[in-house]
Amino acid sequence: MRSGGTKTSAPVLSIIILAVMFLLATVLPLNMGALAFVGAFLLGSVVLGMSTNDILANFPGGLFLTIVGVTYLFAIAQNNGTIDLMVRGAVRMVGSKVALIPWIMFAITAVITAVGALSPAAVAIIAPIALSFAAKHRINPLMMGMMVIHGAQAGGFSPIAVYGVTVNGIIAKTELEASPMTIFLASFIFNLAIALVLFLVLGGNKSGSSAGGRLVEQAAEKRMAMSVGARTAGVTLQGSGTDISSARVSSKGTSGSGEHSSNASSSTEQPAGTPRASVPQLVTILGLIALAVISLGFKVDVGFVSITIAMVLALVSPAAQKGAVNKISWSTVLLLCGMLTFVGVLEEAGTITFVSDSVAQLGMPLLAALLICYIGAVVSAFASSTAILAALIPLAVPFLASGEIGAVGVIAALAVASTIVDVSPFSTNGALVLANAPEDVDKDRFYKQILAYSGIVVVAGPAIAWLVMVAPGWL
Repeated sequence: MRSGGTKTSAPVLSIIILAVMFLLATVLPLNMGALAFVGAFLLGSVVLGMSTNDILANFPGGLFLTIVGVTYLFAIAQNNGTIDLMVRGAVRMVGSKVALIPWIMFAITAVITAVGALSPAAVAIIAPIALSFAAKHRINPLMMGMMVIHGAQAGGFSPIAVYGVTVNGIIAKTELEASPMTIFLASFIFNLAIALVLFLVLGGNKSGSSAGGRLVEQAAEKRMAMSVGARTAGVTLQGSGTDISSARVSSKGTSGSGEHSSNASSSTEQPAGTPRASVPQLVTILGLIALAVISLGFKVDVGFVSITIAMVLALVSPAAQKGAVNKISWSTVLLLCGMLTFVGVLEEAGTITFVSDSVAQLGMPLLAALLICYIGAVVSAFASSTAILAALIPLAVPFLASGEIGAVGVIAALAVASTIVDVSPFSTNGALVLANAPEDVDKDRFYKQILAYSGIVVVAGPAIAWLVMVAPGWL
């Protein structure tokens, strides 16, 4: 039994622990999920007197299975060349129309994240191809790189994507109205609108026609040539579900998130002739379609469906699944499972009610929602977007349950505000774009351009999301 003094101090102490966790994970190369498990143990057992069984009861087993399943499936899809096949096929659709290539990069990155890839994994695959093309055709590299990142974020909240599963899983445990498709579409449309502004402001519409489309297609074909050969021989990025061609620097802002980049390169040449889709690739495409239909249409658990399809693909092509288990994003699994276990202990400590009551005492729900969006944006620009979503949404739930403000709108705005800032050069996605800057680009100038753009996004993004999704009260 906790004493009255402990009941009063526990929420404040838990907030201090949470702040220290974010600080350590941002400054030092520590996984915030591991810190969260330690925080849950110390707060739960020492301060609250909880047993370890009670603490572990908050472990999100369903989310664990979902992340493992979808990232394992994606790892096999990349190993057997299906992702590169999608890139090549999409580029073929537009032929030599250079002006459409940035939009192809946006779309294909959105599709990759929407079917379950982590955002940094998708950016790591597409950014080298996109920026190489930008260099050859004098397309603004800032525009091309940001189109890739916003594409990744556009698909990130699909009901079977990691961000979407995380947010919807948290909401499902509450009495709040759940609207997975609304959150997905809000993020998709918001990022699409930003991409359109970038495209127009930075001159993407002035690009002409040339043989550029074929160059991008050749880049994808080169990656396909090593898909089952070099990749199964071990040329992989352990832990992120991808390998990165020509990445030259690693991320420096998300060391605590476990979402990171690495260096790898390939000099494999494409043999004569254009390779056709193999049987494993066709089966993989059918598997991805089946994942969407079964999990969304028939409401079957995403984790079980994805890992079942992954095992079918492994049986169809045993060579392509070699190393796929190692490419499951274990660092992200640790991050989310640790954070949500810690959030469960926060509930026991009374922290969530304490924060919600404090926000409610402001007497201005709209202002409180705007404040939450800015907190998410600023912290996420330097730390893990996944972690901030896992921490802030539960803290906002009791406040939203009062019904004074639209819960779906606030959650959608928070989701957008916390992820669009991944354009920051201190985040994994921004660092990947910076890493793949064309050789003829001044790296210092390019860094300053990305930094300036991310500053604009951090300042304006949450306000615009709030104005569109929260203030009108239509969500």
